[in-house]
Amino acid sequence: MLLIADAIDLMNRVVASLVRWLALIMVLVQFCIVIGRYVFGFNSIAAQESVLYMHATLFMLGAGYTLLVDKHVRVDVFYAKVGDAARRRIDVMGHLFLLIPSMTALLYWSWPSVRNSWRILEGPISVGGIEAVFLLKSLIPAFCILILLQSVSSLVRLFHGERTA
Repeated sequence: MLLIADAIDLMNRVVASLVRWLALIMVLVQFCIVIGRYVFGFNSIAAQESVLYMHATLFMLGAGYTLLVDKHVRVDVFYAKVGDAARRRIDVMGHLFLLIPSMTALLYWSWPSVRNSWRILEGPISVGGIEAVFLLKSLIPAFCILILLQSVSSLVRLFHGERTA
């Protein structure tokens, strides 16, 4: 089981190492948009949408890695005041009763929209935008799957008494 957890962790590390470059590219594209608009009087809806696409990709595909390194949002009202054994129990309960059910529900309820978007190759958000909303919507199931897999990896490690980060 630990080999499976290691493979899932590696997958999320690889995905994160690829999408992290989108942060730099986003800044450069946004800089070019601003220079184009205010210096040259040129505007591109597709360029503006590309920043949205990159932002969505960075956060949706990087979420599994964020869970892997334990940098996700957590309400630390009780968590910070308890010992390691209680933290482990809180983590297990959180994965089993909150994270996995919510990601499964999101995957289930978003799938028809993603499927229909691919069926019609859904076009741009705005006139003159990127003609690939179907790719943007595909990030939702990818996000759910990466989070679900990382949750399984974390549970395996928690049941083996390892720290998840």
